[in-house]
Amino acid sequence: MPDAQTPVLIGAERLESFVADIFRANGCDEAEAGRISHHLLGANLAGHDSHGVARVPRYVEWQQAGYVTAGKRAEVVTDGGGFVVLDGGFGFGQTVAPQATALGIERAQQHGTAVIALRNAGHIGRAGAYAEQAIAAGLVSVHFVNVAGSVMVAPFGGVERRFSTAPFSVGVPTSPPVVLDFATSRVAEGKVLVASNGGKPLPPDALVEPDGHLSGDPRTLYGDYERTGQRSAAGGLGAIRAFGDHKGSGLAFACELLAGALTGGGTAGPVGERGRIANGMLSVYISPKHFGTEAEFLRTAEAYVAWVKSARPIEAGGEVLAPGEPEARLRAERLREGVPLQPDTWASIVRCAQGLGVPVPNAAAA
Repeated sequence: MPDAQTPVLIGAERLESFVADIFRANGCDEAEAGRISHHLLGANLAGHDSHGVARVPRYVEWQQAGYVTAGKRAEVVTDGGGFVVLDGGFGFGQTVAPQATALGIERAQQHGTAVIALRNAGHIGRAGAYAEQAIAAGLVSVHFVNVAGSVMVAPFGGVERRFSTAPFSVGVPTSPPVVLDFATSRVAEGKVLVASNGGKPLPPDALVEPDGHLSGDPRTLYGDYERTGQRSAAGGLGAIRAFGDHKGSGLAFACELLAGALTGGGTAGPVGERGRIANGMLSVYISPKHFGTEAEFLRTAEAYVAWVKSARPIEAGGEVLAPGEPEARLRAERLREGVPLQPDTWASIVRCAQGLGVPVPNAAAA
């Protein structure tokens, strides 16, 4: 058995099946449980553990509380052909966000461009997955995301929470594909969660206390917490910082206004009696086939990617990577060798499964 410090290693296929079993036991049908599990595992495979299976206990708790509903599909609010507004009805993000993306792909292939506004979606997970979905169809895409009802991030120059972690993603179908995907906060809230479970420590300046002192302690965000179990950002008095000072703060502002206010789903705050969080996503899809010649676009774009990557590295033996390349390499490695999980993360998932009567697979020390 792994000790309290040694990561747990579990095969990707086994882990995906286990997580799907948990959501089936919690009331999801076979297809939806599989979608949720596949998406969460995909985040771990890409190295975005903050948006991976560490979220399982929280998702289960939200579903049991009625904050997210199984079996929902996004409904059309407005359909203008090249633009569509969808309402997710607080369904699982792993169901309604792929649906919104598929519609955006269909309309962009028809019209050349499409703008899809999705509101009231359950947590959609890793935003880069939707850029990758568009890339697979040969499309460029840009995604602005916010979290309505979730204030965790302080704006540049402030210490009080005003933004959600407000992810942003861009996908370009070059070879290799370019996938830009990041929270506009200094770290994603999921990284604070992972750190609180004994995972990778936070940078010492990732968080800010009410008195302005910088911190890397997850308790700044969560307050005191047990070693295993749920975390609540309502328990802490501090905030996550925006990345890049005024630049990240400005991009977070844009995500709130576009993915929150424009979609009609609401911004991070002020938080009223809502009691639940929901993602909004404003996505733009572009078909290169409709913009001159696709071949010329790919030739120019791929030549530029290669030129950027040819830059001399800072360190001998180093390499300049395009956005998305580290994830692709790590995905291949973890599919081959297994997915490492922090012991406290694994213990929380196991406890969640046992509470639902789901058999727990064996895991080994990494």
